[in-house]
Amino acid sequence: MHEKRVARAYHTELWVAIGVYIVLLVGSIRLARPMADGTLRTVLLLLPMLGFALMIRAIVRHVARIDEYQRLRMLESIGIAFAVTGALTFSYGFLETAGFPKMSMFVVWMVMCASWGVVNLVRTWSGR
Repeated sequence: MHEKRVARAYHTELWVAIGVYIVLLVGSIRLARPMADGTLRTVLLLLPMLGFALMIRAIVRHVARIDEYQRLRMLESIGIAFAVTGALTFSYGFLETAGFPKMSMFVVWMVMCASWGVVNLVRTWSGR
């Protein structure tokens, strides 16, 4: 029962943070993109990071709430995903040298999330 309560609290906090991020992202893009370069434009373009900070807060609170076994499993999954992300991004870095198009740093975060998701799925399926 405790695990379900912890998971529900985490998902609620995380989805609220994602909602705040999306609202701020859409607002900042609409307001700041047409503006001339300057401090106000820079601040507006960074505004979605407040939502991102709320996501970090939700994750930190979740890690503090879960038990040691879950924490260890999470750390192992993140470590494996980190290694996979490093291998993929370094590989693509070499491909860029060979003439492939340059990728945005935004891609690294998406690769990390996807890697973590795949690692968790594989570990869940292989653990049954």
